[in-house]
Amino acid sequence: MNTLLFTLPLVASLLQTPAQPPLTHAQLRDGAATPDAVRRWFGAANLLKGGVKTDDCTVAFAIELADGEKDPKVVSETSAFTLSLKRIGTSNVWAAVATLPEGTGFLWHMEMGGEKRGGGQLEVYTTPADAKYHDGVPKGTVTDKGSFKSQVFAGTSRPWWIYVPAQYDPAKPAAVMVFQDGAGPKNYIPPVFDNLIARSEMPVTIGIFINPGTFEGGRSNRSFEYDTLSPKYSEMLLTEILPEVAKTYNLSTNPADRAIAGSSSGGICAFTVAWERPDQFSKVLSWVGSFVNLQGGANKISGGHNYPPLVRQSKGSPKPIRVFLQDGANDLDNPFGNWPLANQGMAKSLAYSGYDFKFVFGEGFHSGKHGQALLPESLRWLWRK
Repeated sequence: MNTLLFTLPLVASLLQTPAQPPLTHAQLRDGAATPDAVRRWFGAANLLKGGVKTDDCTVAFAIELADGEKDPKVVSETSAFTLSLKRIGTSNVWAAVATLPEGTGFLWHMEMGGEKRGGGQLEVYTTPADAKYHDGVPKGTVTDKGSFKSQVFAGTSRPWWIYVPAQYDPAKPAAVMVFQDGAGPKNYIPPVFDNLIARSEMPVTIGIFINPGTFEGGRSNRSFEYDTLSPKYSEMLLTEILPEVAKTYNLSTNPADRAIAGSSSGGICAFTVAWERPDQFSKVLSWVGSFVNLQGGANKISGGHNYPPLVRQSKGSPKPIRVFLQDGANDLDNPFGNWPLANQGMAKSLAYSGYDFKFVFGEGFHSGKHGQALLPESLRWLWRK
């Protein structure tokens, strides 16, 4: 009896179906995919409404139709793109693969006859080589710093992380770059820093990744901290965060060695920090920045849409800051403002007043995809001598 009980789990494990490798775009394109493989790759439930899988600029679409339905196609709602899907064997699974131009962005849906199904946003970019880890390139380390309780924003706490490059030398002050909404960037910034630091395309830089504060009970303080035009967030960085990091690491106090970055509300926050304290931060990286009226204050009109005229009024004595802006034509448009127009307005104002800036405008939506694709380029530009 004991021998039988001992061998039953072993027999069961031997009878289990081995895990199937994931499907690839090339297999689907070349007709080497089975209906079951497509169902596993997209998820059977997702396939019923139509799904999409991207690999840089190569895009796979698939859908599973009901009996009697046929000839589905992908239709862009904001461009001339269409793509007819082909049936896989005699199944009801239909699929197709296309390679799109770099930076393509559009809304899409599936059509069968006159019926629309599924769809969503699509934007595609090539992953930069410098966004990947490479053998022989020294790797920095990311440390989880737990929860930071702020006194400047009383009652809030926030998770945060620190990246330290392999080349860090305690005897030499390191540059600093702060990232808002840090939980995401802490995962994709390190390989870019590793590669650029190794080639001296940016200085030895300690990265600080900070999430917005939350109150006990979970209420977020993000919009108040990020979208308000005030020096309060810079005060938290300069009196709380940086001194805490400086207890362990030798940080440069030269504003030319300090950069700050963010996306959406984090992007306007980054600009506000440098605008308020150019004596401390000289470099700004903003993706899909929310230069709109999200925090209008008591008078309802004191939000970020005021920055373009404020920047214009600094003509003749521009602040010593360098700004990289990114946005896309399909960014948000809502009662608080139009993000594409707001960022174009910022770019025009920076140009008018003679700032050192760069603006990249594409077809993307309110996402970090284009910004991540531009990341190595934008960091090289920000940190250039």
